[in-house]
Amino acid sequence: MTTTLPAGLTATAVVAASSANLGPGFDSLGLALGLYDEVVVETIASGLSVEVEGEGSGQVPLDASHLVVRAVERGLQAAKVSVPGMIVRCRNDIPHSRGLGSSAAAVVGGLAAVNGLVSQAGSTPLTEDQLVQLSSEFEGHPDNASAAVLGGAVVSWTEADQRRPRYRAVPLRLHRDIHLFTAIPQQRSSTAETRVLLPERIDHTDARFNVSRAALLVVALTERPDLLMTATEDVMHQPQRADAMPASAEYLQVLRRYGIAAVLSGAGPSILALCTQPELPAEALEFGAASGFTVSEMTVGDGVRWTSGVAVRS
Repeated sequence: MTTTLPAGLTATAVVAASSANLGPGFDSLGLALGLYDEVVVETIASGLSVEVEGEGSGQVPLDASHLVVRAVERGLQAAKVSVPGMIVRCRNDIPHSRGLGSSAAAVVGGLAAVNGLVSQAGSTPLTEDQLVQLSSEFEGHPDNASAAVLGGAVVSWTEADQRRPRYRAVPLRLHRDIHLFTAIPQQRSSTAETRVLLPERIDHTDARFNVSRAALLVVALTERPDLLMTATEDVMHQPQRADAMPASAEYLQVLRRYGIAAVLSGAGPSILALCTQPELPAEALEFGAASGFTVSEMTVGDGVRWTSGVAVRS
């Protein structure tokens, strides 16, 4: 039985950007980054209004097809509640179409905002497991979504089910000596566009290589950051995407020549660097700036936070 929530409720969710794959961990490893979007949902007597500030303003639809709205509707359905109408306000800092998990953040933010609404009506909020499952269903894979839900570094996987895939994830304790840097270009790219560049089948030797590196990367991220260079090697997706984003491919190789464990962030074109030193070499920074990249130190992102009412981001 569905309960209709009253008008006048407000809820806020704050959700982090994320970097997926981390080199060899295709569709499995992810890391939340300290760059956040905020979603505010207000219930009203009727209708739908969508407002977007920051990234995506003037570019995304302001109707029921908006990804956050779709996620809110799915969350309401899962929580077995409905609303007579709503205002959805999105305040975005995560760049769109750069490989930083903006779509996953939109979905997780919309779902988590539902928790802030239902908690005011005495209903049971969605659990972390439910948030991972529902948000991964939108994405079709759990790496970005689970990082946005749980925060920090995550290992995620998909289990076969007769009805639908079951998405799971567990957190990793990132080693305190690892420093993060993002290099974000002006160029845009979408996962859908670059995923078609990947072969349907890979050689057994390449599969074995990536399995070994992904396993080693878990060790490097948690216990042995000195192994990050070797652990972030990949032959399964980054070389295949290079021609579609030549500037990113070149800068990636430049960073690695300086001994920096750099990887494409998700499907690119942004780059994530994982370092044991607190600063990047000046020459590497200069090359990035000359090539059109904004290079910034980045903190590890927190798991999604939701609250009843309007909250100011910290």
